[in-house]
Amino acid sequence: MNPGAISEIIAGFLILTGTLASLLSSFGLIRLPDVYTRSHAASKSSTLGVLFTLVGTFVFFLFNEGYFSVRLFLGILFVFLTAPVSAHLIARASYMTKVKMAQSIGDDGFREVLMVEEKAREQSSP
Repeated sequence: MNPGAISEIIAGFLILTGTLASLLSSFGLIRLPDVYTRSHAASKSSTLGVLFTLVGTFVFFLFNEGYFSVRLFLGILFVFLTAPVSAHLIARASYMTKVKMAQSIGDDGFREVLMVEEKAREQSSP
């Protein structure tokens, strides 16, 4: 087996894995009950899916064509850095605007911490 065939197998496996992770993410977006769990599904699974797909494409072009794609590399870096941050900001904005959590999540212990901090801030302001 030549190195080109091995890299094609690896690239195909990575792209297929990325496709399956993206499919799993889409099921999570449909089936999960609230914005918090949906943002978790969107950030984790779809980020993993896009990264695997881009890395598979990167591997294919690097080893078969001898082409180091700066655009693919920057795309991988961009998705890796921005997807978790955007999911965090969406969840935080939802929490601050008091979007209801699903009943199955349980107790909201963070709200008490925010109330204590808010009272301390109000007392310290003149």
